[in-house]
Amino acid sequence: MSLFRLSLFTFAMSASALSHAADKLVLQTTWVAQAEQGGYYQAVATGIYKKYGLDVEVRSGGPQLNNMTLLLAKRADVIISYDLQVLQGIAKNFPLKAIAAPFQFDPQGIITHSDVDSLASLKGKTVLVSASGQASWWPWLKSKYQLSDAQVRPYTFNMQPFLADKNTAQQAYATSEVQQIKAVQPDSKFYLFADYGYPAYGGILVTRDDLLAEKPEVMKRFVAASMEGWKSYLSDPKPGNALIKKENPQMTDAVLAFGVGQLKTLHLIEGGDAAKQGIGAMTPARWQATRDFMVNAGLLNKSVNWQSAFTTQFYPQPAL
Repeated sequence: MSLFRLSLFTFAMSASALSHAADKLVLQTTWVAQAEQGGYYQAVATGIYKKYGLDVEVRSGGPQLNNMTLLLAKRADVIISYDLQVLQGIAKNFPLKAIAAPFQFDPQGIITHSDVDSLASLKGKTVLVSASGQASWWPWLKSKYQLSDAQVRPYTFNMQPFLADKNTAQQAYATSEVQQIKAVQPDSKFYLFADYGYPAYGGILVTRDDLLAEKPEVMKRFVAASMEGWKSYLSDPKPGNALIKKENPQMTDAVLAFGVGQLKTLHLIEGGDAAKQGIGAMTPARWQATRDFMVNAGLLNKSVNWQSAFTTQFYPQPAL
């Protein structure tokens, strides 16, 4: 798309947004403020949401919050979730849909000691897996590499058991635990599941069916503004990072810099289908791949209408 046409698109969106009072939305994240939510904080900090006629409140998540419950109870308008959870929600007749996939790949992976030269080498190792991991990526990993449930021990988000035992591997997020562990054990190895065929998206944006029906234009502006926020964050994360540190005083510049670096290095935002269709793009093929994996792993009934779990009505859109 030419710069002229892109300018017209941005002008039209902005003009439309400014023609009425700002629409208020609550975005509920999955965890405390960090680089993984940088695009949304950037859109707040730089006024991108305001430019699109939106007043967006970004609320931090945590281990005690259930995003899906907050969404269904109308205490949040949009949540960051995962395609596996959305498909399981559809199986329960939850009135929701995914509207964009800022993360084209799940940043989830596993970190090992230096002696592990492949995922197949996990046989015989103790693997630390969280409760949510046992209901998502572990069935995929176990099946693909003929591992055993007997290897699993609970992962409690404490890295000491891994560091203390050379026969142990633990789950790790590409943008967080990897940095912390490599600071202590530089020769540790990280394997991103997406590189080995794990089909799931990362943090996707999910809303309710009633909002899509009643406020499609508002949701369209929200998606466009959020993706512009991500584009801006990857270009210059300083405004977003300043707001992240304000919301999460324990966050450090080093952790933020590592997170942003991983977003870029692994092409989590601009890779995959986003490279051609724009940041946030989703495709039926990717959703079906996740559905098929879940059915084969016994995580989803094959009769579930997986096509109703998402909408591509906001794509394709102009590259930002």
